[in-house]
Amino acid sequence: MITVKEIHSKKELKQFVKFPFKLYKDSKYWVPPIIKQELETFNKDKNPIFKDAEARFFLAYKNNKIVGRIAAIINWLEVKDQNLKKMRFGWFDFIDDQEVSKALLTEVEQIGKEHDLDYTEGPVGFSNLDKVGVMTEGFDSIAPMITWYNHPYYVKHYENLGYQIEKHYSESKFPFENVKPEFFKKAQELIKRRYNLRALKFTKTSEVMPYADKMFDLFNESYASLSSFVAITDIQKEYFKQKFISFVNPEYIKFVVDKDDELVGFAIVMPAFAKALQKAKGKLFPLGFRHILKAKKDSKDVIFYLIGIHPTYQNKGVHAVIFNEYYETFTEKGIQTCFRTPELEDNEAIHKIWKHFNPEVYKRRKTFRKDL
Repeated sequence: MITVKEIHSKKELKQFVKFPFKLYKDSKYWVPPIIKQELETFNKDKNPIFKDAEARFFLAYKNNKIVGRIAAIINWLEVKDQNLKKMRFGWFDFIDDQEVSKALLTEVEQIGKEHDLDYTEGPVGFSNLDKVGVMTEGFDSIAPMITWYNHPYYVKHYENLGYQIEKHYSESKFPFENVKPEFFKKAQELIKRRYNLRALKFTKTSEVMPYADKMFDLFNESYASLSSFVAITDIQKEYFKQKFISFVNPEYIKFVVDKDDELVGFAIVMPAFAKALQKAKGKLFPLGFRHILKAKKDSKDVIFYLIGIHPTYQNKGVHAVIFNEYYETFTEKGIQTCFRTPELEDNEAIHKIWKHFNPEVYKRRKTFRKDL
């Protein structure tokens, strides 16, 4: 007998966050979140996404034990502004019991029907900067901190419950030694002269902050054409600045500006925190913070988190300027492996940018949908 209960207390929300710690306790590849940060993500008073979205959280029980969880999400900017009547769901984890996954998804589907939405899609987060997709390949490699990991049996559950594949994502990696400067060194000099551009270098987080709002504006502009893109609002910018930028080495943030100091391109690279987070076991104190700071300083692996070029400068080689900056920084830091976050497989523009580095796809993931 499966019972599903909606979460109404802080204690239950903590149980929601900690359930995967039990589900993946024997996994070498699952990366735990920081419990405190995960709780803040779901805190309506701290996460500004709740000004434009709503979420309900559910736990599934069997024999009085928690056996699954799911977040049912409606992003009203998406529904009202884009007329995309989508019921989102995420943070969907469960034991290998079809009745558990069915019971949890039934709650999501019911909420979608109550709001007259057309279909459900997941796993996804609140917005485009959240985690996305159920992993379908690459189970034998560690998950970056910015993606979900899952057991192989998850996919079977979606298929058995009548869900269809909605989007395809791939994650790639390449050794830094694949980066040959001749592909961009000379080109970036020509591009800077032709368009009167210059690259900005940072050594302190405080130097980045004056440009951060412009970066999020450019993110909105450069990604607007992608399917299911939801723009970041002004109030969310402040939240993401505090949440993400402090985690990033300032020298791993690259901006390209024009003669008027307007931002035309940017990229954010993060140190690979996965192994440090495994050591932290969900807690910053007493030792977790130390592991994370050490990874921030010493990690020889990096993750390309975001890259964006202003629409008027796309296909003009601005990414060559960015890659040249990273080449110099990574050479100095002794970086060994570069990873990329999940990218839509139909995003041809982003795939062209990386082709000279001979990337290897090492993970694939998908979102699934079901009409209501």
